[in-house]
Amino acid sequence: MMNRVLAAAAVGLIGLVPGAMPALAQQGPDSAGTEYAPTMLVLDASGSMLAADPTGGTKMDAAKNAVRSFVTAAPDASKVGLTVYGTSTGSSDAEQAAGCQDVKVLHPAETIDKPALTAAADQIVPRGYTPIGASLRAAAAQLPQQGPRSIVLVSDGLDTCAPPDPCDVARELSAQGSEIVVHAIGFGVDDPSRAQLTCIAQSTGGTYTDAVDGKTLEQVLPRVTAAALRNYAATGTPIAGTPEYRDAPVVTPGQYVDVLGRKKQQYYAVDVPEGATAYFTGTVSFPRVYGTEQSTNSLQMKIYGTDGQDCYGFESDSSTGSSDGVSLTVGSVWAGAAEPETGSYNIDKCKGGGRYYFTLEWASVANDAPAQLPLEVSIGLEPGVTDPGAAAAPTPVTYSEPSGSPRPVVGGGSFNVAAELPGSGRYSDTLQRGEYVFYRVKLDWGQGLAYRVRFRESSLRGTDNLSNVRTTLYTPYRVQLDSAFTSYNGTENLLPANAPAIATVPIRYANRENSDADIVNQALAGWYYIAVKLSPTLDGERTAGPVPVELEIDVTGDPEPGPRYQDSAGDDPVFGENGKTRSAQEETAQAGGARDDDGVSPVIWAAIGAGIVAAVGAVVAVVLSIRRTRR
Repeated sequence: MMNRVLAAAAVGLIGLVPGAMPALAQQGPDSAGTEYAPTMLVLDASGSMLAADPTGGTKMDAAKNAVRSFVTAAPDASKVGLTVYGTSTGSSDAEQAAGCQDVKVLHPAETIDKPALTAAADQIVPRGYTPIGASLRAAAAQLPQQGPRSIVLVSDGLDTCAPPDPCDVARELSAQGSEIVVHAIGFGVDDPSRAQLTCIAQSTGGTYTDAVDGKTLEQVLPRVTAAALRNYAATGTPIAGTPEYRDAPVVTPGQYVDVLGRKKQQYYAVDVPEGATAYFTGTVSFPRVYGTEQSTNSLQMKIYGTDGQDCYGFESDSSTGSSDGVSLTVGSVWAGAAEPETGSYNIDKCKGGGRYYFTLEWASVANDAPAQLPLEVSIGLEPGVTDPGAAAAPTPVTYSEPSGSPRPVVGGGSFNVAAELPGSGRYSDTLQRGEYVFYRVKLDWGQGLAYRVRFRESSLRGTDNLSNVRTTLYTPYRVQLDSAFTSYNGTENLLPANAPAIATVPIRYANRENSDADIVNQALAGWYYIAVKLSPTLDGERTAGPVPVELEIDVTGDPEPGPRYQDSAGDDPVFGENGKTRSAQEETAQAGGARDDDGVSPVIWAAIGAGIVAAVGAVVAVVLSIRRTRR
């Protein structure tokens, strides 16, 4: 029973992450044809940037060094501009009116001119106020009005000119439906400044990152900007988990944004109909930090029933190398609502339909980790089936090497924007050092996937160019199925190194009955995700140069009928989101589970999404579903 319940997470996840995927790009084996998101770097040049940096010089000196590092590593085809504020006035009261309009675009967001961009940054002299809100509007106005685009904001403090309030400006950009994502970096900031910058990023689906000093900023800025360039675009409605179950937001299907603090439980509530199975998914991203001796991070999840009764459902996932872009996943299912009551007062609080509570906690925290992490969580509800379809298929599919020339594609910076690979074939991309890039392959019922990743030769070789490389295969609900890794020094290398390919079994609903946990998790037709990592060189440098890669994809088998659900949803359910939340006191909202006029299937998903799986190898994706606990 446990294996059947564990794999039930498979049903209902086809629509876990909405569209907006990067299209296939017309590019060659290098990055010259890659379509990068136009990005505007907004740099703080207020008077406070004249303060001393702990690593030497002034904060402005450190910022200029960081810009140089980023420019050196940036792809030649990227489109990057530079905007500054605070350079034209002083910071006296008499100069405030002029200082709060003091925003200058030093370089447009056009194909990068590295000497010109560096020269523009070198000429900056910090003097005046901090008009963050005005600078965001000015930067947005300079970017294209359509398509993905990004702003990377570096500030060492609060806006000193509101109105406009910078968080309101970020919401304004989001409300306009523009595809602008703002990533914020706090350079040696205090808690109020951190909160404001986090709000700016969160309101647009961007990331917030701390840089405690100039050395850290020099490491962080290229990573964050590379994520912006990779067309990363998160979607979600802000939501706030609570420290007590009584106040927990009750989530209905939709995409949501939250942040997770250190060692603090956050509660979320879900109304689970009688007989249904519930699923809970969480994704976080950790920033890359070089030179960290201890980089252990862990996430924990617990389950509670009526009146906050502990249901003894517990999941934990951890990594000792999360600062190097390791992806972590753990998945389980909660089926208490499908179990009959026992007559025991406390035990029955965790059985049958009703309101259940789920917590996430960032339990182990690495050295130099930020104060908060972006958080993505999903919740699903699934009825039973009247016919599971074809019998289980426990044997992995056989790999056949695809023929033909590689088709160019641009991988995305997260699950949310994974590039579609439309069936069998060879696909080429170019990765920068420090990138963690996602692709997706659609598998119908009865089909299987086998693939390899080939890292082609690069012009620079030897131990100075040695990087760790990895590929990981994920289910549609982001549980890791398999992974392979090796080292790369510029000569051609292939993953996996010791097997013909990474392969699934044919995807069938009945696979969840198998005793092998890996097969249990291959019971869902939908998008399967392939992540490819190219770490920085061992000394942490990103300047070793890009690497051409090829993904060799083999999709096997013909589509076949899938399961039939009890709620007459048909054989091919479609899963929808409506983006609604409600307070714990609002008992009348729909619990989910019936098809509505928009064709939503009986499997209902609610996603709480910061969608921040960083593009630059700094990803720790933790998928926390809700597990049934045996007694």
